[in-house]
Amino acid sequence: MIKSMTGYGTAQLENDSLGISVEVKSLNSKYLDAVIKLPKVFFDKEIEVKKVASEKLERGKIVVNINYERKDSEVARIIINEKLLKSYYHQIKKIATDIEAPSDGLLKLVMEFPEVIRTEEPKDKLQDDWNRVKDVILEAIIKCEEFRVVEGATLKNKLVVYVDKIETYLSKVGTEAIKKRLQKHIIEIEGNEKFDPNRFEQEMVYYIEKLDINEEKVRLKAHLDYFLEILSESESQGKKLSFLSQEMGREINTIGSKANDAEIQKLVVGMKDELEKIKEQLQNIL
Repeated sequence: MIKSMTGYGTAQLENDSLGISVEVKSLNSKYLDAVIKLPKVFFDKEIEVKKVASEKLERGKIVVNINYERKDSEVARIIINEKLLKSYYHQIKKIATDIEAPSDGLLKLVMEFPEVIRTEEPKDKLQDDWNRVKDVILEAIIKCEEFRVVEGATLKNKLVVYVDKIETYLSKVGTEAIKKRLQKHIIEIEGNEKFDPNRFEQEMVYYIEKLDINEEKVRLKAHLDYFLEILSESESQGKKLSFLSQEMGREINTIGSKANDAEIQKLVVGMKDELEKIKEQLQNIL
């Protein structure tokens, strides 16, 4: 089963006391790169969320946006950092006096500064809320995973088409034209009075070995078959497919370099074109 690294999932929980929404996005990346955006009250839960994301999504650039709202906020205790508030207020008031600026509304401004006012939820209620938030996070991650599976099926179909095209090109790669050209040269050489049979035999062995592409054709066909086999395995194996695509490229290049024939070169170009399409799609496979 092929999985794409592109995914998207959302989940919500809404009731009289809570409003929770989670959005999970993932893009291709060689490694796990998780960005977790948590509300301040749960800022210490980042590692826990990353662990869940890594277990389910494994790899990719992942962004998890978590929104949390407690509607019955009267249960929360409001805490004012008086020391910080006074420090902000006196410093800003002094600057306003020095530059003869109006200080109306200064207290309201300072009250909005970071950490001046915070709310503190009862610990037991916070833990209960976090347990609910975790459930919503997991639901969104699972939906993102399901999205990846659907996208992976589309990618698999494309890859099968590209592999089939390479196999079609490969089936047309033959050495008949080369053999005919050699036979023609043999007839011409044998008619030459300076013809040396021993030297001729040595050179023929050299050129036949040099032009023999049967081994490369067999190996390339085996790589293509194995590629299709991996596509049908239960686990998505993008790295293994990427390695195999490199091996396919080596065989195609060798065929192109050994076969000194215009028609074969055209087929090689066609195979290279399809292989590039494969490599491009493999960048987005888990």
